[in-house]
Amino acid sequence: MTPPRSPAGHAGRILVRADETDVDILSQVIAEAFFDLPPSRWLAPDPATRRAIFPAYFRLYVEHALDRWLVHTTPHRDAVALWLPAGPGAPGPHSDYRARLAVITGSLAAGFEAFDAALEARHPAAVPHQQLAILAVRPGQQGHGTGTALLAARHAALDAEGIPAFLQASSPDSRRLYLRHGYIDYGPRIELPGGPALDPIWRQPHDPQDAGRQQ
Repeated sequence: MTPPRSPAGHAGRILVRADETDVDILSQVIAEAFFDLPPSRWLAPDPATRRAIFPAYFRLYVEHALDRWLVHTTPHRDAVALWLPAGPGAPGPHSDYRARLAVITGSLAAGFEAFDAALEARHPAAVPHQQLAILAVRPGQQGHGTGTALLAARHAALDAEGIPAFLQASSPDSRRLYLRHGYIDYGPRIELPGGPALDPIWRQPHDPQDAGRQQ
């Protein structure tokens, strides 16, 4: 059963909850947005290989998040945020995740598995929270506040429920972006073998009454 698409607004923008009909286009949005990120180049150094495998690879993430009903997008499907429940008792990947990953990534599968292991090793498993698995805006649409709107809409809900958030920033620029949105560094950086580093960062829920007093 598909939940209703509930529109939400932030700073004059309309955000919608994605469903199964959006899987292909949102997977492509992420593939395009993440194409040149340092971890992407580490996972698949050859651009043609990235172009070939990334839509199917990110489809795994979109499908997983949709199962938890925590995928937000825009009316034009040019941006997407994937949120997952995390911490004690949170559901893990689909049982066929590794098999599908191996088929998609072929000879590069070991690197993708090492990437997953490196991130999982530094995940705060003892504290209930929500993980921002992916925030992506299609190239050409970046810099117009769409990502900020997606973040702010979810943060408002998390603040109301008193739930922390966690993510692994994939570049210094993205880390700086999230720090401006109330995140703080969460322990040492995640060093990929022979490759770039990611920054684990954490956001404590804010008191909505404090935000109201500041306005």
